[in-house]
Amino acid sequence: MCDNIRVRAKAFLLCAKTQEFVIYSKNTQYNFEIKNNFLEKRMHMSNKVTIIGAGSVGSTIAYTMTVKGIASEIVLIDINHDKAEGEAMDIQQGTPFCCPVTIYAGTYEDAKDSDVVVISSGLPRKAGQTRLDLAQTNVNIMKEIAPEIAKYAPDALYIIVSNPVDIMTYAFMKYSGLPENKIIGSGTILDTARLRYYLSDHFGVCQKNIHAYVMGEHGDSSFIPWSLAKIAAIGIEDYCKGIKYTGKDIVTPPNYDEVIEYVRTSGGEIIKNKQATYYAVSVSVCSIVESLFTGKDYIMTVS
Repeated sequence: MCDNIRVRAKAFLLCAKTQEFVIYSKNTQYNFEIKNNFLEKRMHMSNKVTIIGAGSVGSTIAYTMTVKGIASEIVLIDINHDKAEGEAMDIQQGTPFCCPVTIYAGTYEDAKDSDVVVISSGLPRKAGQTRLDLAQTNVNIMKEIAPEIAKYAPDALYIIVSNPVDIMTYAFMKYSGLPENKIIGSGTILDTARLRYYLSDHFGVCQKNIHAYVMGEHGDSSFIPWSLAKIAAIGIEDYCKGIKYTGKDIVTPPNYDEVIEYVRTSGGEIIKNKQATYYAVSVSVCSIVESLFTGKDYIMTVS
């Protein structure tokens, strides 16, 4: 019988109500009661994420999570409920090509039992603005959001994305009353990604072989500790010296002042060209959420 199932079974279904595997072969149907505790637990596993703010950043985070299969349930909340509904519907209609996920527009009450809450609400930067120019306006918005969402999702982990992110992270902690070990700001994770892209492009090396970090504020006072920057565990200066012995073209270190200028001003340059930045920050935030759900223990520059 086992050989028959292995060779000729066409499909199997897992019935959550009866806790039985139903395996269909060509000629007959076999039912097996689940004995494996892992499978039983797996049926009830879910990762719920609530995203507050359905603008360019929030909706792109929801889209990226859907495509990558990070969450099984996503709630979009926005002061403009129609906007949240439109974004949710647009993503919903692509889910047949993704991992199973439920995504919908909701209210604060729908955030109940969320594992993670991402806050991206607030005014976005305009061309010529610094992140600090947004501080007072977005802090006022956070004062309204924080106590409301904390009331319905007190056990969630919070990721703050709104700018200026370091100030907003502190403001959320202050106004939500939640313990600080439940709150993460996206910090300089995006700045670090920009740095690694720049170095990988300069040296012609895969981004995953670049180990370098941007620290400090997510903004104009960020800095790069160059002594910690490595290419495949080799310091940048040593890497450049070693390349000449391989017969390849000589590689020179980048201009360090130009690199930090690139990292600090990339956001403003993108905003000048397309009015908003959202792809890279969304992937960055999703990597934080994925790490929380999977326990991958990435090292990240968050606040």
